Parts: sequence; structure tokens; C-alpha cells
Amino acid sequence: MATLLYRLGRGSLRRRRLVVAIWLVVLVGLGLAAAFLRGPTASNFTMPGTESQRALDLLSQQFPAASGATGTIAVKAPADGQLATPQGQAVVKEIIQEATAVPGVVGAVDPLAVGAVSPDGQYALIQVQFAGGADEVDEAQHAAYEKVGASAEAQGWQVAPGGEVLGGEPEVGSTEAIGVAVAAVVLVVTFGSLVAAGMTMLNALIGVAVGMAGLFALSSTVELTSTAPILALMLGLAVGIDYSLFITSRHRQNLLDGLPPDEAVGRAVGTAGSAVLFAGATVVIALAGLAVVDIPFLTVMGLAAAGTVTVAVLVAITLQPALLGFAGRKVLPRRLRGTAPASDSVAPGRPGAGQGTLVGDARPAGGGTSAGDRSGFGFRWARLVTRLRVPVILVGLLGLGLLAVPTSDMRLALPDAGTAAVGSPARVSNDLITEGFGPGFTGRLAVVVAGDTPQATAAAVPQVTALVQRTDDVLAVAPPQLSPDGRTALLGVVPKTGPTDAATETLVHDIRHAVGGIQDVDVLLTGATAIGIDVSEKLADALPIYLVLVVGLSVLLLMLVFRSLLVPVKAALGFLLTVAATFGITVGVFQQGHLADLVGLDTPGPLISFLPILLIGILFGLAMDYEVFLVSRMREDFVHGDTAQQATINGMGHGARVVTAAALIMISVFGGFVFFLHDPVIKSIGFALAVGVAIDAFVVRMTIVPAVMSLLGRHAWWLPRWLGRALPNVDIEGEGLRAHLADREPASVGRPG
Repeated sequence: MATLLYRLGRGSLRRRRLVVAIWLVVLVGLGLAAAFLRGPTASNFTMPGTESQRALDLLSQQFPAASGATGTIAVKAPADGQLATPQGQAVVKEIIQEATAVPGVVGAVDPLAVGAVSPDGQYALIQVQFAGGADEVDEAQHAAYEKVGASAEAQGWQVAPGGEVLGGEPEVGSTEAIGVAVAAVVLVVTFGSLVAAGMTMLNALIGVAVGMAGLFALSSTVELTSTAPILALMLGLAVGIDYSLFITSRHRQNLLDGLPPDEAVGRAVGTAGSAVLFAGATVVIALAGLAVVDIPFLTVMGLAAAGTVTVAVLVAITLQPALLGFAGRKVLPRRLRGTAPASDSVAPGRPGAGQGTLVGDARPAGGGTSAGDRSGFGFRWARLVTRLRVPVILVGLLGLGLLAVPTSDMRLALPDAGTAAVGSPARVSNDLITEGFGPGFTGRLAVVVAGDTPQATAAAVPQVTALVQRTDDVLAVAPPQLSPDGRTALLGVVPKTGPTDAATETLVHDIRHAVGGIQDVDVLLTGATAIGIDVSEKLADALPIYLVLVVGLSVLLLMLVFRSLLVPVKAALGFLLTVAATFGITVGVFQQGHLADLVGLDTPGPLISFLPILLIGILFGLAMDYEVFLVSRMREDFVHGDTAQQATINGMGHGARVVTAAALIMISVFGGFVFFLHDPVIKSIGFALAVGVAIDAFVVRMTIVPAVMSLLGRHAWWLPRWLGRALPNVDIEGEGLRAHLADREPASVGRPG
């Protein structure tokens, strides 16, 4: 693999104009396709096979007029009892007329006629029915709907349009560029060159643009959830910068070792590019593995993000070498551009000039590591960690264990208007409904009674109504609505508690249990609240299966790479520590509300139901990324004769700078989605990813891993002979490339450019 990538890197540099032209054509072509073929994103989360989804499908057939999106307009009069006066009723009538005039609305229900008025006569709820689904309501309809009641508000009334129709796609604004700006600063500090930093950033941005354009071009044929494009952007940008960083860093060192540009970039792609390819493959496999859970919207999210990561890898190993060819020696700091160590003293075939290592800074000519090279922070930190390895391991395990404690209280749910940003239309409406009617009115349930004959349905409805009314925490049951053929009845149920309250979840199960024994009809419970509970439970059930799949995959992949048993097991256990601690911190902030103000969270609540399984998939790939870039150097030095202790120190010393920069870039990109987006779902995803990367990179990979490797010593690299013969050699460390270079003419190996 390393030899193939070496040839690809050299070829991309030598034909750099063609390579750049091809990528520009791809970008423009996909951009035009996205502009003309882009379809709407979905804000609903369906779950085929669940009771709530079966009920919704049945309702769409039996009540076609009510299959569109619904809105609820909360109205508050200036004083108690004012809704009963002629003047108050006239105001309500005017609001109804304004709602009916909104484009796409088929009707609005008079609350005075159906009794949707609070006992004190001050609050009312106007139900609005749209012809199309929530995802079909365009911006003009949204704007017109949100303006309903403006004249009443001028008279001192409060009018708050809300409901599922306001569920929209979170927007990525210019403020997210701050995360990119921070990443650019990290690149400048790491490289000491504006050209190197700018080229790395440009390469990543082109990759993200290609990936996002391709994603939106497919959105007309594949239904995307509103969070899928943002997740793809978030992850594609972060890994794109990191992968370009690894290759650029290796290329620069090869130039300093005296190699001509094409040879330098070829060996950079052959060595660091091998690790990029492996790291990208692990992320893609983990994200694509979300399809195993068999949840459609999660599968689409995983595949969308996997697509952008795939593009990031392809751009890093093809476009990046081409751009480096245009830059020449300008990728080096100005003070080093005129220096080039003589490399003709290095015999071809030896691991000397430019043949060095997989990642990090290359060892100087001759294959050794100079004393000067060992004075950096990475080496000093590695010596400290390995010297105090037992206390470091114990403190690390205890600290991460304490951070993971809140995980036991984790609750999962789909988002509701009660956790929306304060001041948003959905939140204002939700708070007004809660104020006037109670939290249960913001998460009403629906019971569907379906029989083969109208008589069977009519006979079952009173029995169902009585059983539901006797269930604890039920506030009210509305009279039944019958379908045109009389075979299906719909009963509205108002719980006493809010949609994401634990008591409401218990109520859903209690109602289903109570009506489960009714004969001759199907009784199904649905509604947005019930759907959220069903989705969360199915995801929770799938989480252990997916975790075992990911951990098993990590052990297998790392066994192939490092040809060891203990290193993969250690890596998998470190990944579990990262996940547990990340869950604990995220629960503490977003669910329990600790330090919520620091991340701009208005209202704590349950975590979005797909966050844990999504976090596991993404962090798995990133954790294996850092594992490869650090431990592969340890293995290489050990194989070439260093002691296990010194190999551990060398791996940390040479890789710490690059991994630190990569982690800081990841954190800055993810952090941009925490502090500059108001959507709590995106905030929680960005926060969990940023915290997870920080813990895995700085605590697990750069602290606990070298301590454990030092403790294991030579045993870390043990592999049974029979297993070694059975495992294929993926050559991620470039042994085949070294043999290829050793067979070349001396003049072509050592000649400086």
C-alpha cells in the first residue's frame, strides 16, 4: 500500500495542473448539480416498524385531510375572562381569519367552538391545518404564519404561533468561520509558514466543498434529516484539515532532509498517507456501520458524513501533493528555505534521508535521533509519563471514571420546543401553552382505534376511553373523531407532564399495556411524544450492539496494523474510557445543567436520542487516528532495535506536536458549532465531539497510552506465530516502500532538489 501511495503522490505532483483541473471540474460540476437538484431536508424522525409509526401511516390513509403539518397558535388575553366577552371573541375571530389566509393552510379551528380555552378564560389554542407536510412548508409560508396575530398584539394580546410546522433546518452562519480561523492559527503556529498553513486549509476547504456539493446534489433522491448536512460539514472539515496537516508535515521534513520535491511528496504520501488512508477508512467504516442499527434517518446521517470523510481522504492523497508541488520550498519557514542537508552521505536503502517514519518529525540522516531532537516538550513529557507510569495510569483511570459517573443518569429523547432557544417562535409558543394549560398540552398523545367494521370500532371506543382515563398521569381524553368509513377512531390524550418528562414515558407504556388486551380492534398509541419515546428506546437497545461491533472492529484493525494482541486491546479499552467520560460530561452540562451558561444552553434537558450511537461511531475513527499516528512510530523504532522504553519515548516525542495540532484543530472546528449556533441539538453534538477529542488525544493517547506501553515493555508487541502467519501484512509502516527505494539508483535517492 505504501509503495502504491508513493507513486500516486509523485504522479500527482508531476501532473499537478491536471490534478487541480480535475478537482476543479468535479467541484464545479457537483456545485451546479447541487444548485439545480437540491431537495428539502426533513426535520421529522420516523421509525418504521414501531407502533407509533404504524399508527401515523394508518392515520394518513384514513384521515387524508389531516395528513399535513399542524400548527398551534397560543393566544393570551390581557385579562382573565376576556375571551368570553364579545370584544375578546372578535379578536380571536380575526386571528383565525389571518391564520386561514396563510398560503398552504386549509383551515383553522375556532377554540371557542371546541372548548380549547383555559378555565380562567384568558388563554386559547387555535389549531391550524396545513395541506403539505412540515418539510414542504417554504420560507414564505413560515414568515406569513409567524406574523399571524400582529394586529391583536398591538391591542395588548399575546399571540404565539407554534407547532410542528415551525420545525426547520438549523442554519450554519458565518460565525462558524471562527472555528476555521482558530484552526488556521494553529496551522500557522505549527508550520511557521503562512504558505503551508494556507495550502493545508485550502486543500481541506476544497474537499469539504466537493463533499457537501455532492451531498446536496443527492438530496433530491435521498431524504436527508436537517442535522445530516451539518454533521457532514462538521466532520468533513475537521478530518480534512487534519489529514492535510499530517501529509504536509511529513513533506516538509523530507524537504529538510534534502529530497527533491517530487521525492519528498511521494514519500510523504507513501508514509503519512498510509496512516491517513487507514484512519479515514476507520471513520468511514464506523459511520457506515450505523446502517447495522437499521434506523433510516441515522443510516442517512452516517452515510452522509462517511461520504465527506471519503472525499477528504481522496483530496489529501491527490490534490494536496499537487498543491505542494506549486508551493515548492515555500512550505518551509523562511529561515529554513535556503538550507538543505547534504544527503549524498546517506547510502541508498538505509532508513536515512527522507525514508524515516510514518508520522511526526523524521529522524535525521543515519537513522538515529539526535540529542537536540530529544529536548522538545514531547520527549520531556514522554520521559515523565514513562517514569511515573503507575501513578499516571491510576490517576488517569480514576479521573476518567469520576467524569463518567453522570452517565448512569443519561436520558434520551427527541428534541421538543421546550428546549428550543429562548426567544425563538417555537419556544415562545411552548412557554405560553405551558403557562395557560400545563406542560401536557405541549406533548399530546393520540390513540388510534381501528376495526374491520364500523360496529367493531364503535363498540371498542368507549372501552378504550375508559381504560385511558383511568391511567395515572392522564389529564384529559378528547371525544373521538371518526374516519369517513367509520372504521377508524382518533382519540386525543393530554398527559399531565411534558413531552420529555420521565413520567410521560411511563405513561406511554402504561396506556399501551392497559389497552393491549382489547379484542377485535387494533389500538395504537402515537403522536410526536410517543414517536420520540419509540425512537429513543430503539436507539438505546441498538447501542450495546453497535458498541460491541465498533470495539471488535478496532481490535481487528489494529491487530492488522501493529501485529500485536495487547496494543489493540489497550486501544479499545482507552476508547471505552473516552466514550464513558465524554458521556458523563455531556450529561452533566446538557442534561443536568452544570455550566450550561458557558455553552449558551438556555434549558437543560434529555440528550438527543441518536447522540450516543453517533458519538461512538465518530470518536472511534478519531481515536484510532491518534492511536496510529503515535503507536506506529513506537513500533517502528522497536522493530529497528530500540528498547521498548526508548521506542515509546521516541514515538511520543516525534508525534506529540502533530497530534496536538490535529486535536486542537478538531476541537476548534467542533467548538465553533457549540458557541455560535443556537440549536441545542447541534450544540450537544459539537460539544460531545470536542470534549471527546480532547479527552482521547490529551488524556488517553498522549498520557495513558505511553504509560501503559512503558509498563508492558516488550510484551506489548507479542503476537502468536500462528496468528502472525494468518494475518495479512497491510504494510502501513512502509517496509515495502523502503525495499522499493533500496532497489533504485543511488543518484535518484539522495540527490537534493
